[in-house]
Amino acid sequence: MLLTKDAFGEDFIWGVSTAAYQIEGAHDLHGKGPSIWDVFVQKRNRVFQNQHGNEACDFYNRYVQDLYLMKGMHIPNYRFSLSWSRIFPNGIGEVNQRGLDFYDRLIDLSLELGITPWITLYHWDLPHALEKKGGWVNREVKEWFGEFVSKCVQTYGDRVKNWMVLNEPTVFTAAGYFFGVHAPERRGLGNFLAAVHHAALAQAHGGRIIKSIQADSHVGTTFSCSHVEPFSSRDKDMVAAKKADVLLNRLFIEPLLGMSYPTEEIKILNRIEKYIQGNDEKDLKFNMDFIGVQNYTREVIRYAMFVPYLRAKIVSAKERKVEMTEMNWEVYPASIYYMLKKFSTYPNMPPLIVTENGAAFADQVENGMVHDAKRVTYLQDAIKQVYRAKQENVNIKGYFVWTFLDNFEWAEGYRPRFGLVYVDFKNQRRIIKSSGQWYANFLNNNASHF
Repeated sequence: MLLTKDAFGEDFIWGVSTAAYQIEGAHDLHGKGPSIWDVFVQKRNRVFQNQHGNEACDFYNRYVQDLYLMKGMHIPNYRFSLSWSRIFPNGIGEVNQRGLDFYDRLIDLSLELGITPWITLYHWDLPHALEKKGGWVNREVKEWFGEFVSKCVQTYGDRVKNWMVLNEPTVFTAAGYFFGVHAPERRGLGNFLAAVHHAALAQAHGGRIIKSIQADSHVGTTFSCSHVEPFSSRDKDMVAAKKADVLLNRLFIEPLLGMSYPTEEIKILNRIEKYIQGNDEKDLKFNMDFIGVQNYTREVIRYAMFVPYLRAKIVSAKERKVEMTEMNWEVYPASIYYMLKKFSTYPNMPPLIVTENGAAFADQVENGMVHDAKRVTYLQDAIKQVYRAKQENVNIKGYFVWTFLDNFEWAEGYRPRFGLVYVDFKNQRRIIKSSGQWYANFLNNNASHF
């Protein structure tokens, strides 16, 4: 099959995505305050081999060479996040001018090189000072976040039009506030439900603030999602799959669209009412200009009697003996097609943009090159699935690869490599992988056989 960039249309948005904590490093430089991840990684046995993001890709000091590398790869759009604690070391109050200045330079050089910035306002790195006040469990986080959003839009809105409010709220609330496997290591249903509600409020609140300051802004938010299938046609497996779908795919998008929380399949979610006050149900809704879809795999679900609340569990890719990535996720590119189709069926759904998609494989440097054929195939297959959805009239407007540089992959440390560009973390050397070369050629030459 010969598929060209032009097949998607002239206005289709192509880019790459990164996140501040995962690449910047400079964790305590130039007035930056600690985030919850700066604190989490100091604890033993929380992250693979006790690794941390203190240096990461040293993007804070190397952003110039990295942006020139990006330009050389013909990448026209760059999604990155702003470190909240680099701008507000204490979360609120005093502003760190040197933090603001860094993002000024990053934005200005991006534009100078013809790269359009897309800013994510929250990508999991809550200032530790706010976590000490309760973090996302504290209802005041909505106002704290609003102060941060206001400052960012007032500072950069003269040059930046594309904003994403939150990154994957399902993941940071579940992993950080229910299971405790991510920062800030809180656990339990009460912490989780409070964090969910306050993040959902902040999501809409952030959107309203951006529009109030910059009426012509292009505002969205991003959701992790996985195509869900039952392990068998047994009724119990079918019910379990529906419950998993609620948590993985529906929990945040439905209140944003004005549909309230999807509590019917999981009755325990009704306890979220404890945290709902006044006009909250109305305030959860906001008309985004786009929705960011972030997809990597599918999940197969079976009934599990001893799993609290859900009575459901994931049947792992390893157990099913299917091809998988270094994250132990099944290689299943069709998942992105199914999720785009699923989201497109909601009434009044705005345009969709794939804001993350990619795969981690065990990359090796041989003779100064990285031949990552599996990633090339994965990206080609995923882009074909996006095109398939587009051909079926799904309103899909863009595709961003996760990620530009190999980076700190949260609790997994540096072992899983998602990048189009290989990073040697001993000396910060960059090597464009075969996947990066393929993507560059696709974006530049406008044709590729796949």
